[in-house]
Amino acid sequence: MTTNMMAEMTWVEYQRRVKTGPLMVLLPLGALEQHGHHLPMGTDHLLPLAICKAIAERIPAVVAPPVAYGYKSQPRMGGGNHFPGTTSLDGSTLTAIVRDVIREFARHGVRRVAVVNGHCENAFFAIEGIELALRELRAAGINDLKVVRLDYWEFTTAATLDRCFPQGFPGYALEHAAVLETSMGLQVFPELVRMDCLVDDPAAVFPPYDVHPARQEWVPPSGVLSPAKGATREKGRVLFDEYVERIADALSKEIEEAQR
Repeated sequence: MTTNMMAEMTWVEYQRRVKTGPLMVLLPLGALEQHGHHLPMGTDHLLPLAICKAIAERIPAVVAPPVAYGYKSQPRMGGGNHFPGTTSLDGSTLTAIVRDVIREFARHGVRRVAVVNGHCENAFFAIEGIELALRELRAAGINDLKVVRLDYWEFTTAATLDRCFPQGFPGYALEHAAVLETSMGLQVFPELVRMDCLVDDPAAVFPPYDVHPARQEWVPPSGVLSPAKGATREKGRVLFDEYVERIADALSKEIEEAQR
């Protein structure tokens, strides 16, 4: 059996892949978070996992099991942490998970890691975990580990956004469970998308500040921050292919640099 999935390998197969390098370990980072009435709560880790699987078909890479829990959902980008099913980590917990996993990869002999994030709220806690891992590894004499951290949606081109949003792009924050994620879901896991359950809530309108405890009344009852009715599988295919191609190209350059 040939596989790029770390969890499906024996330790001997994994060790061989690491030693015959160059090799990059891809770590999908996501969340378990409500995504309206029509998308599964695992959307934020299912999408980066699928992207990583496709990337590993293009570059020398192994896909680690995803981190399926993320930092607390925020009202202005994820609808908030009050929805049933949304299951979140404290920031320090997520930071520790990222630190520990990267430190373990380095112990295995891996020297290139990509953290592929699918949940906006994870970003700074992932950065902290990466920095702490690198600091500890340098103290242990390992100075050649490089970690790439990315949010997959940042690889969307302006042309693709224009194609997906002929009436204008509302911004990534309001795209929670909306056109981009729903289109991607139709491409990646169509059997889990309930288009017949779409709720036609108007787009959320937030002030330019937060209140703690969160104002739940600011969030549409469905949890969707912008209408998803423009989502199509064709848009999802364009988005998915663009992410895989552009991220794979970027990571290939980092692998090539490691060989110099």
